[in-house]
Amino acid sequence: MSLLSGIRQTVRKATGRPGPRLLTVKKAWYLTPNMIRVTFAGPELEGFPEGREGGNCKLMLPDTGEDRDTFAARLTSGPPPVRRTYTVRHYRANVHELDIDFVAHGDNGPASRWASHAKPGDFLGFMGPSPSKMTDFDGDWYLVAADPSAIPVAAAALEAMPRDAKGVAVFEVTAAEDAQEIAAPAGIDMHWLVKPDPMAASTQQEDFIRALDWPEGRVQTCIAGESTVVRNLRAFLHQEKKLPREDTYISGYWKIGLIEDEHQKAKRAEG
Repeated sequence: MSLLSGIRQTVRKATGRPGPRLLTVKKAWYLTPNMIRVTFAGPELEGFPEGREGGNCKLMLPDTGEDRDTFAARLTSGPPPVRRTYTVRHYRANVHELDIDFVAHGDNGPASRWASHAKPGDFLGFMGPSPSKMTDFDGDWYLVAADPSAIPVAAAALEAMPRDAKGVAVFEVTAAEDAQEIAAPAGIDMHWLVKPDPMAASTQQEDFIRALDWPEGRVQTCIAGESTVVRNLRAFLHQEKKLPREDTYISGYWKIGLIEDEHQKAKRAEG
């Protein structure tokens, strides 16, 4: 048993939660011009929970040039590595393979920098995942909206829906070529809006959603992305459309001008 495996077992016994896994890259490639998919594989994924597509996870990133043993020691005894929040895109239990998608913005940010240089044999730390964000599909109609940061959670929700589901999905991406193939039900109308500058404020998603012919019946949502966009959509859905909060997964994943630690602090302050 490796030191890290022993620590994982100790953490699980003490807290009921698994400790960190040290994952190894099998391959990495550009899924679209602005999205990198990294596939991890290996025995470290033994026991990974199934059915968690769309769940959050914490990725712990090695320093440039850091070797595997040094990083493994840091995972257990510190100093702690940089952490970033990501989403499980796929897990294939039969071959112990896990896909995580990264928005590609060069070396601007530690996770994008790591992903843009990732190659077979590279590694990082992993904690999680949380449960999937949408597990009960009882709606008459579904509304899904996301920017690149939230495409994985939105895609996971669409792929988990009943095949006779009806609704609309609206994605805001950096370029038209960033549209992805998603196994959504045939009754979901898919729309891809282009916003070339991800750091510029945008009302495209809100404008599009406000212009929809609102359906009769129960509406369920999966909406995530930039916090200002999400806040405005939350107000529209809860205050104007009176959707019950239990029918709306809606979450800010990032905020223009803030790094993740600052954004998480701001979210906690807002309650």
